[in-house]
Amino acid sequence: MWTDQITAKSFSAIQADPDLMAHVRTTGAVLFGDNCAVCHGRDAKGARNFPNLTTNSWLWGGTPEAIAETIRVGINSPHEKTRVSQMPAFGRDNMLKRDEMENAVAYVLSLSGKPPAGKADADKIAAGKAVFAANCASCHGPEAKGNPEVGAPNLSDHYWIHGSDEDALYADVWGGLQGHMPTWEGRLSPLDRKILALYIVDLRKPAK
Repeated sequence: MWTDQITAKSFSAIQADPDLMAHVRTTGAVLFGDNCAVCHGRDAKGARNFPNLTTNSWLWGGTPEAIAETIRVGINSPHEKTRVSQMPAFGRDNMLKRDEMENAVAYVLSLSGKPPAGKADADKIAAGKAVFAANCASCHGPEAKGNPEVGAPNLSDHYWIHGSDEDALYADVWGGLQGHMPTWEGRLSPLDRKILALYIVDLRKPAK
């Protein structure tokens, strides 16, 4: 049975087997539609507050093994081994002043290729870089490339979960974030979770 082969073989061995991957694509599409599409969309491209799964941008790592583990334990779920991630509410909890948050947002926006409009904008970006280094780099990294060990996203690419405009980013910094994904260990078998992880990786677009 092909299911026995998927259970026994490594992820890489399955990915190298065209016949097994044909089963993965067929069965994975059904599993995804029944369990994941309600949040991530039928095309897996996500929506506001739900990540696009067809990119190379992953919060907890994009290998099949990492994805299978995230499916198993969830994010901020009741599972005892859940992935745990939370962005502080820098404004609501009075950790940063308004101008500091605005400057940090200007800096983050500049990382995605938005050029400064003038000297005043450039000054905000420079000030925001200092705010970022002092308050954000511990999770997102000194170059804002993210850290899959703590579920911190890459802020220098063009993939955004909660919106990429200035107002959306300010709201995130002010109020914080705590995403949720259920644990599927009690609902999906190890085989189903393995197939889903392989199916999701197979949807990925080439890196740009």
